[in-house]
This record gives sequence, C-alpha cells and structure tokens, in this order.
Amino acid sequence: MTAATTRLPPALNIITLATFAASLSARALDPVLPHVAEDFSVSIATAAGFAAVFAFTFAVIQPVLGAAADLFGKARLMVVCLVLLGIANILGALATSFWLLFASRILAGIGSGGVFPVALSLTSDLVGPEKRQLAIGRTLMGSMTGNLLGASVSGLIGDFLGWRGVLAVLGILVIVASVAVAAGFRGAALTRPPKTNLSALRHGYRTIFSNPNAFCYAAVFIEGCCVLGLFPFIASFLFELGETRLSVAGIVIAGFAVGGLIYTLTISRFLPRLGVNGMMIAGATLVASQLTVAAFGPGATAQALSLLLMGWGFYMIHGCLQVFASELSVEARATALSLHSFFFFMGQTLGPIAYGFGIQHAGKVPTLLTAAAIMVALGIACARLLKQTRPADARPG
Repeated sequence: MTAATTRLPPALNIITLATFAASLSARALDPVLPHVAEDFSVSIATAAGFAAVFAFTFAVIQPVLGAAADLFGKARLMVVCLVLLGIANILGALATSFWLLFASRILAGIGSGGVFPVALSLTSDLVGPEKRQLAIGRTLMGSMTGNLLGASVSGLIGDFLGWRGVLAVLGILVIVASVAVAAGFRGAALTRPPKTNLSALRHGYRTIFSNPNAFCYAAVFIEGCCVLGLFPFIASFLFELGETRLSVAGIVIAGFAVGGLIYTLTISRFLPRLGVNGMMIAGATLVASQLTVAAFGPGATAQALSLLLMGWGFYMIHGCLQVFASELSVEARATALSLHSFFFFMGQTLGPIAYGFGIQHAGKVPTLLTAAAIMVALGIACARLLKQTRPADARPG
C-alpha cells in the first residue's frame, strides 16, 4: 500500500462496512434461482426477473435518493436503507407466493439503492481528487467482499437450508450491520458539505448534464447490460453441464467479486502505469475476452477463473467511470453518483431480458460474442470521449 492509501480518513472504514452489508444481498439469489423456479413452478427466465426487478427498483429510486441524501444527510439515509434491506430479505424468506417474493425484492432494491451510491458520494466528500480513485477502491473493497460472500455463502446455505434460509440469514446479518454502522457514524468525523435546497438541486442537474463527461452514464448502462445481465444465467449454464450443486454455482459467481478485490489491491500499482485511458481499454478488453470464453461453455473450474478475470477487467473500467461521475458536480455529488447508479442498474434491468431473448432466438454463442464486441468498442469510446476536468461548480483554488 502507498502512503496515500494509509492516510485515507478513518470514516472510510464505516462506509466500507455499510457497502459490505448492502452488497451481501445483490447476488444472493443467483446461485439458488433453479430451486426458486422449481418451488414456484416458473421458468429460469422468469425467475431471472428477480435480478431484473432488484436492479430496476435500485435504478428508478436513485434520483429521489440522491436528492434526499443531498438534502437530509448521507449517513442517516444509509442507515435507514440498511434496515429496510434487512427487513425486505426476511420478508422474502417468508413469502408464500412468487409475487410476494417479487415484492420483497422491490423493497430490497430500494434499500440497497440508498447505500452504495450515497457511500461513493460520502467517500468523494472526504477526499480530494488526487486520492479519490484510491478511496473509491477502498469503498469498492467492501462491496466486492459483500458480493463475494453473498454469492458463495448463499450457494452453501442453499444446499442445507434452501433459498428461504439464504434470505433469512442475510436479512439478520444486514440488520446487525446497520446497528454497527449507525454506532460508527456517531463518532466519525464526517465532512459537512454546504446545505442544499430544491433550487440548488435543479442547478445541479443542469451542471451534471451540461458536462461532456456525462457520457459516463451511457457507458455504465452498457456495462450493466453486457456484464451483469449475464449473471442470472450462469447457474443454468452449469446445470446444462450436469453441475447441479448450488454451492458450486455460488463459487463460480463469486469469482467475479474476487476479481473485484484483486482490482482494489492492485489499482495503486496499475493506475500510474496505464493511466485512466489505459485502464479503461485494458479492462474492457479483458471483459470481452472472458465473455468469449464463457460463450463456449467451459467447466465449473474454468468458469470460476473466467469470472475472476472478468471481474478484474470490469472494475478496471468501472472504477474509472465512477471517478468521472464523482467529478461532474461538487454541490450535487450525491445526485451525480445516484444517477450513475440509475443508469448502471437500468443496464442490469435490461441485461437479463436481452440475454434471455438473444439466447432463445440466436443462441448462447452469438449472444455472448456480440456482448464481447460491444465491450471492446465501449472501452475505446470511453478512452476517446472522457477527459479529466474540474466540475463547473467547483470552487477556485
């Protein structure tokens, strides 16, 4: 670790815990979807709708939550949303019908939606631009660890307690974490940005969308569609190969989060060597190569390694896009980062639908190869179109 990393504010540890807790639920149902589909007598494509509705709710609530964070306080909103997420998971475990479980995932999307983008905004408030990518990397470490444990442990729990046990255990863990985060924020030295109002928020939206770097929103939409849209189908791909253990599906999916952790541990070394443009091109190319590997259906071990490399490449480009989003506006930073999450999760909403349609009508190989080609083009476009500039509402000096 560099000296800059060690001097990051202690409050980042509390923020990291919050993102860890919120991320436990993000991929929790993916390894157990075949059993959910069986219990409710629906197809895998229909069950994959849980991922879509979680992502859609996460997305559409962002403009409201971003404004609420700028108006009423980011730390307070994060704690409330963690409690909501925990309750939603427990309600899902008790669901007696497909539609009740569906409704619980809507609530979970709202709860998760109020944590991660607001955490990024709070992180950006605490550090200057020169440390921001490293600080966001620390915050991402909490998210990646949560994704890793949420996916791998849910598969293991699913083998013993079923999918209901997965949601019940995660719900309890998130509520316990919310208490710890609330206690931690009481003693944390948080930067207090200037208070805002509705007029300032309207000005913030104009500032954000007048910035040419707002292209990063289109980029994260495409990312979400091409990369995260694939995840609900991974367990069914393994089922087609004869691997029906949910724990194995969880481990394979968790490989993506391991790749994200590798990114957080290596960013301080690779960023000075590759630069932002090099990171985006290299990351997109690595993702594309692993989508190509996945298209030809390797075994579980090879798929886990492929997901690891895909996660590493994904966060190489995604981390850069998060920094660009954080620098679109200073006074409406929570709004800017919530919009970033809105477009990202809208991509995740449409991604499973697009993959399902493509696999059904064109086949698995053409669909995944098309996604790979799109990712290569995206990396090149980001490197050419995104430029590091000061926000229009930044104070001089």
